[in-house]
Amino acid sequence: MINDALKNLARFLLLILAQGLIIKNIDLGTYINPFPYVLFMLLLPFNTPSWLVLMLGFMTGLSVDMFYNTVGVNAAACTFLAFSRHFILQLLAPREGYESTMEPGVYSMGWPWFVSYAGILILLHHIFLFYLEVLRFKEFFHTLATVVLSSLATLLLVVIIQFLFMKPKTKSS
Repeated sequence: MINDALKNLARFLLLILAQGLIIKNIDLGTYINPFPYVLFMLLLPFNTPSWLVLMLGFMTGLSVDMFYNTVGVNAAACTFLAFSRHFILQLLAPREGYESTMEPGVYSMGWPWFVSYAGILILLHHIFLFYLEVLRFKEFFHTLATVVLSSLATLLLVVIIQFLFMKPKTKSS
């Protein structure tokens, strides 16, 4: 349990620092703004209590807000992602349910499940984030293009990070 907490703390720090120090400074154009820090929220174990997921979502978003000098926009979007996570997990639950100690990931749940899970939550996060940031519907289609392209870029980065830094779980015989 302590090992899992340390692993999640390290993941939190690495993703927030990567977001704030590296990705923030990469210019990919007007429409592409990846936010792979959401991977921290996506990989929380299935048995994480809802209240803790909400608190971690707020703290994660607030940490990113400090780097981006925004006033709670990322905190609100990440809290919304944390709130939505429970419903998306229920929607995508396998018949036999989730193993409580597992983490949602490509290797533990499979490629199609993870892409569906991450894609939906990333899209919800980005819709909330970018429309809250703009706060008007005058530029609806410009913002929609930003949401879609940024969601695809974020999902691609999240999957790449999974393959580069996460090891497949081997079944012991």
